[in-house]
Amino acid sequence: MTIIKRIALVLLMTLGALVSRAQQDPMYTQYIFNLQTVNPAYAGYWKTMGLMALTRVQWVGISGHPVTQTLSFQAPLKSKKVGVGFDAIYDKVGLEKRLSLHFDYSYELSVNENTTLRLGLDGGFTNYSHNLLDYQQYPDGISDPAFQITVKNQFMPNFGVGFYLSSQKYFLSLSLPRIIENNYASNSNNFSISAEKRHLYFAGGMVFKLSDLVVFKPTFMTQTVKGAPLLYDLSANFLLANKLWVGGMYRSGDAVSAIVQWIVNKNMRIGYAHDFSTTDLSNYHSGIHEIMLSFEFSALKVDFISPRYF
Repeated sequence: MTIIKRIALVLLMTLGALVSRAQQDPMYTQYIFNLQTVNPAYAGYWKTMGLMALTRVQWVGISGHPVTQTLSFQAPLKSKKVGVGFDAIYDKVGLEKRLSLHFDYSYELSVNENTTLRLGLDGGFTNYSHNLLDYQQYPDGISDPAFQITVKNQFMPNFGVGFYLSSQKYFLSLSLPRIIENNYASNSNNFSISAEKRHLYFAGGMVFKLSDLVVFKPTFMTQTVKGAPLLYDLSANFLLANKLWVGGMYRSGDAVSAIVQWIVNKNMRIGYAHDFSTTDLSNYHSGIHEIMLSFEFSALKVDFISPRYF
């Protein structure tokens, strides 16, 4: 067995042993264009210094609707085998707020002439706060003891691992971005919460060149977390004339989505996704929107794929 296969096997066994199976991490529709938020091994894959910013506004019109804002940075080091980066994620649902900052490191191994395996580690923290006192209780006048406290600035360190196997035609990604299951308890009214659960992510995709002007890219992602059913996304996107991605996605038990991304030039991409809920909740909100902007510093590019499919 080769050293790369041994490393991959050990990593798979470790991830499998650590995973537990409530959806809690932020979700994205345009995840496929930057997996770094869930897999540290993706850092450095662009082979250039780059930034990606994304805002997701969910269930517009419902008070306290979820809002997620993400900023990711990645860059290769001079060795070209090492990638570094960071992810800053602000997630707000109702009065619950999470601000996470994680730093990523990856190392690239060559499998063969066309395929590489990136191994990744990340470490960082989440600041958690939840002002339960400000919730309006029903019926008016009720005083639930569980809502008589405020959780302020809970500091939760964490770390994660992942691997990313890829060529110009396909990729496979497996990661456990948060290994520590952080929780905390308050002596007041025995209030406690599981603040961070382990999420195991498995994703993959391929590209098929249908003609000189059309490339087809089907992809998938699964999420496994304790207390919730398996969540999966299936997407199909088409690249037209190396300038415009158009496609759609299905998320199990939740939504179907329309996706469009404009490759402005070799440095900049702008993407938009709109989710259409498939649940009864669609009767009470006016939409789910996601906007993405990425920028790559071309003067610092080393070997890179143009256009980059993943």
